[in-house]
Amino acid sequence: MRKVLFFLFICILIIPSLSFSDDKFLPNIAELVENTSAAVVNVSVTKTVKTQPRHSPFPGSPRGFPFDDFFNFPFEEPKQQRERKISSGGSGFIISKDGYILTNHHVVAEATEIVISLNDRREFKANLIGSDEKSDVALLKINTNEALPYLSLGNSDEIRVGDWVVAIGSPYRLNFSVTAGIVSAKSRSIPDQGTSYIPFIQSDVAINPGNSGGPLFNLKGEVIGINAMIYSSGGGYMGISFTIPINYASEIIEQLKSDGVVSRGWLGVSVQEVTKDLADSFKLGNPRGALIGNVLKDSPAERAGLKNGDVILSFNKQKIIYSGDLPLIVGRIKPDTTVDAVIFRSGIEKKMRVKVGVLEENKTENIIPAAEDKSDDLLGLKLVPVMDLSSEKVEQLKVESGVFVEEVKDGPAKDAGIQVGDVITTMAFKEVSNLEDYNSILSELSTEDNLAVRIVRNGNGSFITIKLKK
Repeated sequence: MRKVLFFLFICILIIPSLSFSDDKFLPNIAELVENTSAAVVNVSVTKTVKTQPRHSPFPGSPRGFPFDDFFNFPFEEPKQQRERKISSGGSGFIISKDGYILTNHHVVAEATEIVISLNDRREFKANLIGSDEKSDVALLKINTNEALPYLSLGNSDEIRVGDWVVAIGSPYRLNFSVTAGIVSAKSRSIPDQGTSYIPFIQSDVAINPGNSGGPLFNLKGEVIGINAMIYSSGGGYMGISFTIPINYASEIIEQLKSDGVVSRGWLGVSVQEVTKDLADSFKLGNPRGALIGNVLKDSPAERAGLKNGDVILSFNKQKIIYSGDLPLIVGRIKPDTTVDAVIFRSGIEKKMRVKVGVLEENKTENIIPAAEDKSDDLLGLKLVPVMDLSSEKVEQLKVESGVFVEEVKDGPAKDAGIQVGDVITTMAFKEVSNLEDYNSILSELSTEDNLAVRIVRNGNGSFITIKLKK
């Protein structure tokens, strides 16, 4: 009995020390919200759009035909377009006492009027200073003699995965709503969304339509990003939100203030992910870097001596782990700047000097998904030299040499993703100009080799790995 009483006494002493207080693990953000919400604004946008006319359901009926109104088809001239105004909105925040405001490009795109509403019910018309689609950043300005609250900008590079963050915005027009969560990841690239130049902060903060353009805060009350988009299959919040880092946005802001437009660095390559099989076939070791599938003619990459099949391991002294890292790095470099690049070519690392060009509207750094690799046992391709094809076909393929895939039979080539219409230009890092080159390279391969093959498909070059087993 004494032992039981002694055990209970010890438990009474220990349990309070093990209890978890809300203050220790769940930060109280009430004071942060009180100090910052006055500078968060609602952005109301009016746009004028043209619509096609609606026609009477009774062709040939005169203007004012009595059944037009009944069927809600007012008579219009066949080629006449109607204009109508639509309203939309988002969020934003004031960053200076003289009235500069940050929001998203997509919030104010094509706006004919922009109205800023503060949470004290004051309203101001805003001027668009500049807007950049690729970064999804827009800079607005309101002119007033009234005192304006504004927010302090933090250092988004210092934010850590797992840090608590807070968002304020107007989701679904529920003005000045507050949500909180943690940082889930940093430097996310989303190339399939057309946003491959933005190193997004990913968080689980609840962001919904209307939050766009609002601030993301650290627990000091400093802005560390502009809330931009969500990942959702149905349009609602699913626990994955993306925010533009404020350090990146600040670079855009300065250019918008001074020039009204943004200049970005451009390399002129198409890159793809280095898979485990590609890394093995390249003898690279761990998968890493950005594999060049295509070097554009007269591009900075071509002038620097970069080649198809090079793996860029670092650029401007920044390591490249995934292929999506490259456009993020290159895009932030001032055009005409010369930087160092480390590449992997023919089994060795090599340092090169590259003068970065300027990204124009019709240019981009393409990220090509790596083909899925599978294994089987025969190659099985029917090929035609490109030189034997018609000049029209060669022009369509956008290649000057190689072997054209005319038929794909069962075998490792088919399982690796080779398709009819592909052009094979290199195999095992050797140029394939004709069938003799192709057969010669195959004859030298071991039956256990992973064969790195460069193909051109729809004008884009990329590498795949074919596993050979005979």
